[in-house]
Amino acid sequence: MTVPTRPVRRADRERRFDLRATALFFLFLAVLLCAVAFLVRTLTRTAGQRPVWALSLLLATAATVWLCRSRRRRRSAAGYARRATLALEEAAERASDSLGELGTPARTVEYAAAPAPAVDTVRLGEAPEEYAELEPDDFEHAVAGLCARDECRSVEVVGGAGDLGADVIAVTSDGRRVVVQCKRYGDGHRVGSQDLQRFGGTCFTVHEADVAVLVTTSDFTAPALEYARQCGIVCVDGEALTAWHDRTGPAPWALTG
Repeated sequence: MTVPTRPVRRADRERRFDLRATALFFLFLAVLLCAVAFLVRTLTRTAGQRPVWALSLLLATAATVWLCRSRRRRRSAAGYARRATLALEEAAERASDSLGELGTPARTVEYAAAPAPAVDTVRLGEAPEEYAELEPDDFEHAVAGLCARDECRSVEVVGGAGDLGADVIAVTSDGRRVVVQCKRYGDGHRVGSQDLQRFGGTCFTVHEADVAVLVTTSDFTAPALEYARQCGIVCVDGEALTAWHDRTGPAPWALTG
């Protein structure tokens, strides 16, 4: 009876391959164990000869591990905080949009371009120093009255829910579209850069303003003025508003080219 040879040779190949891999594995394991034993022996000897140095090394290693874990925790906490902040901002924007849709629609009051006696004479008759005492709606109408007095046409008060930053819209005598936001603030409350950034995000792109104006009874912070200068927004503070009212200073659209 003959015994087939090929299966035997294949089995021998597989056995030799397994033995080689096993031998390499145990050789690597032996080298690793020797290295670990040598390292432990060296550390033990060093600790016996220089205990202070060994203790310092141990403390430094522990501190490094603790700092790495702390950084990971801080990074994860910062990531969670950023995600929570973004979620809150999105929820606030959606709630604001919903309230704007469900709330009172934006007011639209048109002023016809006419000489001063035909315009809202009660509001135009307010002394400039009394602008800060007006209600926000009355202050918007007062600014609209100034626009109509200075020969603007199609003057509208559109402030209200969903106005997207525009309180007064007018067209100058030379055809430029003016978009005004009114901030009736006290002396201690200045208009900040965030107010300018919100207005700057809509006045040109949404309302298609040729001249964007922010009028306040107070003043502006330095970052707000810098932002307005970069974006081309005209800032009218309380002093400039008084000059505009008294005709001793230019109208806001006259300050642009």
